[in-house]
Parts: sequence; structure tokens; C-alpha cells
Amino acid sequence: MLGYVVNGLFPERASVDVGNNQNIHIIQFFAKIKEKIETELEPNTKLESERELSNRYGLSRTTVRLALQELEKMGYICRRHGKGTYVSDLSKSAKNITSAYSFTEQTKALGKTPKTIILEFETIEANKYFANKLQVSLGEPLYKMKRLRLADDEPMMLERTYLPVKKFWNLSQSLLETKPLYDLFSQDYHQIIRIADEEFYASIVRNKDMGYLEIEEGSAVLNLVRTTYNIDNEVIEYTQSVARADQFHYQVRHFRN
Repeated sequence: MLGYVVNGLFPERASVDVGNNQNIHIIQFFAKIKEKIETELEPNTKLESERELSNRYGLSRTTVRLALQELEKMGYICRRHGKGTYVSDLSKSAKNITSAYSFTEQTKALGKTPKTIILEFETIEANKYFANKLQVSLGEPLYKMKRLRLADDEPMMLERTYLPVKKFWNLSQSLLETKPLYDLFSQDYHQIIRIADEEFYASIVRNKDMGYLEIEEGSAVLNLVRTTYNIDNEVIEYTQSVARADQFHYQVRHFRN
């Protein structure tokens, strides 16, 4: 079995020795420019200079520079000596789970209509396995949810997610049904994602999952395990997902430091 560990929004190597407030500004600016690149800017578009971006967004030059460095490391922009910084020519046709935090936004970007069905939502006590994965005490309360993700009403992925109750007090199924999970993280609970570790591997679908995914016994699936951290390096999510292998493929870009 081949295993991969993929760093998400902010790679581990990107840790910087600055306070939490500046970390927040870096991540917010990073996300803003990343979204513009993915939704508005054409490949080879020249970006404004660091000074111009700093003035436009009311941020320090250091904050802008660190965010741009991460965008460059992840392949969203490239610097051309003596000319400036340009948007890279990235393929947007693949359902790239490794870089996409939002199934909803990824599905919309592909011209499909996303839908999430919450199949289960309950509070459980952390056993030894989940206490270790979520870095909580044995017996500490966790939210457990099972969600089916669909695109144009076709099942794509089955997710089992575990969250520490102490980070998301009063979370309910009705609240989960109002907006995407990661929007809830940031907007309702002020939990800003800094990094996500994700590993994935292929297997045969389990009998208990094939009905949800509407695939036959013996079908191949992709299994994903994601651990998400906030800016204080605390685990705020642990998710086990099963994706239809006939609907997803992975696109991984490697960089030499």
C-alpha cells in the first residue's frame, strides 16, 4: 500500500515566529488572494507589488510577503526576476481533494450542485483511539456526525467526522444544515484553520458503505483520513471519508525546497 501525507492550507514548513494576530492576518490574506486566483484571475495575470497590496488591504509588508511566499510554495503564483509576480497556470478540471477544504465550493467550481445529507449527529465519549487522534482526555465529549456528500444528486463521498465539544459548544444538526462545516468553524466559532494533514489509500468498499454510495459490492473506493488544526496547533477535526473511486482522482504537485 502506498501512503501519502498531504499538508493543507499552510504547510508545516510555513510556521513563522509571529504573534497570533499576525498569523490570523497572514492566513486571511492568503485565503483572499487564493480565492481570487481560483475564481477571478486568469493565468499569467500580474499581481500588484507587495507595497501596493499592503496599502490596498491595510496590512504590513511582512504579512503580505509571508502570505505570498506560501502561495508561491503551493504553486498558485510565480515570481519572474525583474518583472514581478504572476498567477500560475493551474489546472482546475480535477476534483483535487488534497487542496480543497470545501466539498461545497469544489463542486460548485465544477459546475455541479452540491448537497449534504446529515445521516447521524450525536455526542459520544472519546475512547482511547479518538482521544489520541483529537488530543483530548479519555471520556471527553465529542460530536460525531455522518454525512453523505452529493453532486447533482449523485452520491460522491461518505464522511464520518469527530469534533471536540469544548471547541464547538451548542453545535446542533439544525445549525450544521445552515452552512458548510468550515464556514461554521470560522464564522460561528472563530476557529481558523492553519493546517490539515491528510492521508489517503485505495481499498474495496465495505458492505455498510456501499448502499450510501450506490455502488456495487467489490467496488474500489478512496479512503481519506484528515486531521485539521487551528492556529494554536490544536486538533479541531478528525474525519474519515470514503470516496467513490470512479468519481475522484488526485492531483498532487511536489515542490523542491
